[in-house]
Amino acid sequence: MNIAIIEILALEGCRWIDHLYNLLITRQFTSIMPQVVAVWCRQLGHRVHYASYYGFGDPIELIPTDAEIVFFACYTQASPLAYALSKILRSRGVRTVLGGPHAKAFPSDARRFFDCTVGECDKDLVKSIIAGDYPPGSVASGNAISELPSVEERWPEIKTSSLFFGHRLPTTTIGMLSSLGCPYQCDFCIDWNSKYRMLPADKLADDLRFIAAKMPKALLAFHDPNFAVRFDETMAVLERQQTPLPYMMESSLSVLKLERMEKLKKTNCVFVAPGIESWDAYSNKSGGTAGVGAAKVKRVAAHFLELHRSVATLQANFIFGLDTDAGALPVTLSKQFMDLVPLVWMTVNIPVPFGGTPLFNQLKSDDRILRAMPFRFYYAPYATSKIRNYGPVDYYQKLIDLFEHSSSLAMLRRRAAARPTKTEKLVDAVRTLSTRAELAEYRRILGVMKTDRDVRKFHEGEDGELPAFYRREYARGLGRYASVLTDSDRCPVL
Repeated sequence: MNIAIIEILALEGCRWIDHLYNLLITRQFTSIMPQVVAVWCRQLGHRVHYASYYGFGDPIELIPTDAEIVFFACYTQASPLAYALSKILRSRGVRTVLGGPHAKAFPSDARRFFDCTVGECDKDLVKSIIAGDYPPGSVASGNAISELPSVEERWPEIKTSSLFFGHRLPTTTIGMLSSLGCPYQCDFCIDWNSKYRMLPADKLADDLRFIAAKMPKALLAFHDPNFAVRFDETMAVLERQQTPLPYMMESSLSVLKLERMEKLKKTNCVFVAPGIESWDAYSNKSGGTAGVGAAKVKRVAAHFLELHRSVATLQANFIFGLDTDAGALPVTLSKQFMDLVPLVWMTVNIPVPFGGTPLFNQLKSDDRILRAMPFRFYYAPYATSKIRNYGPVDYYQKLIDLFEHSSSLAMLRRRAAARPTKTEKLVDAVRTLSTRAELAEYRRILGVMKTDRDVRKFHEGEDGELPAFYRREYARGLGRYASVLTDSDRCPVL
C-alpha cells in the first residue's frame, strides 16, 4: 500500500518572526515515534512517504495524492489543522489515523475526525490498522514498547525532517531516545503515569557510532522526558565515544548532582533544560533539599551556576498560574532568579489541562476548564482554564511583567556575554525576538480583556459561550483551512 506519515508541528505562520523561528527551531521538534511508524511500515512491505509540517506552505501538498492511509501526529494546539486535513482526505476515500500527544490526551475528541485514534503504539498495532481491523472512529492502544528501530533505519526520515535541502543549519539536531517514561508524577504532564524504562545500552552505542560516521558534527537532541535517570549506565555509553558528539537533553536537577557534572562536560553535553516548574511545588525534581520560596530560588540558582561550569547553555522551565501561586511573590522570585543567573534562559509556561493528567481531572472536577475554548488555544499565550488565585486581567499583567523582564535588551546583553559561540548568540537573539513577538500577543490579549466584556466574563467563568474574539483568532490561525471545520467541530469533547 501507499502510506503517508505526516507530523503537524505548527500552524501556518503569520509574521516574519514566526517563519524564522519555525525554520530554525520548530522544525527541529520533530518527534521520533512518527519516524518509527515509517520504519515499521517499510518493514511490513509498504511504500512510505514521510513529512513534517512546521508552518510553511500548504501542508496537504506534503501528502501524495495516491496515499491510501495517512498517519498523523500532532500536539494539541496544532490538532485543528490535522482535523481539517483528515476531513478532506476522508472525503476522498483515504483512511486516516492519529497518534502522538493529542491522540493520547483527547481520544474522545479526535475519534470524530479519524478512522483510528492511537494511544500506545507498537508494530503489531500498526499492522492491524493497515489491515483494516479497526472500524471508523476506533480508539486503539498497543503494548508499551521497550525497543525502537535504530537511527540507521530512521535515517531517511531524519534527513527529511532535520536537513534543509540536504544541508545542516546551525540549529539542526538529530532526535534520540535513551529511555522512555518518567519516574516523576507531575500532575500536569502526560507522562505522569508512564513507567520509566531504559532502552538497550548496546543499541544506543550503535546509534552513536552510526551518526559519528555519517554526520561527524551532528548535534544530538535526546527526547527522553527525563534524561539519564540511570545516570551512570547512560554516561558509560556516552563516554565510550572516541570523539563525543555534542548533545542536548532535559533532566531534573535531582539527577544532575554536583558530583556528576564533570561527566556531562566529558561527554560533550552542550544544553540542559531542567524543570523548576514552581517555587512552591515539585521540589523533589530540584534535588529534594531545595526548599520553597526565596530559599529555593537561591539554591536552584547556585545549582545552575555550578552546572554552567560543565554545560554551556541552560534553560529553566517554569509554570506560572498553578494553584500554589498567589500574589506578586512568584513573579518577584522568578525575576530574582533571572537576575541571579542571566545565562539561563527561563521559559514561562501557562498551565494547560491536557487530558489524562491529574491536573485535567482536578480542573474538570472544579469546573475550571473553559469548556468552549477550542484546542487551537491549548498553548501560550492563551489561558484555557480559570486560574485559582488571579483574575484574568491581573494574571496577564503578571505574565507580561515576566516576559518583559526575560526579553529585555539588558538581559540579552548579559546572556550574550556568557555565550562562547556565534551559534549560541544567534539562538539567543532569535529566541529574544520570538519572545518579544509573544509579549506583543500577551499585551494584545490583555487589551481585549480590558475592553471586551464578553472575553473577560468568559475567562472569569461567568459566560460559557466562546467570544467573537476567539472565533476570529481561530479562523486567523487556521487560515485557508478555517472553513473546513464547523462550529461543532471546533468545540472540544473533553
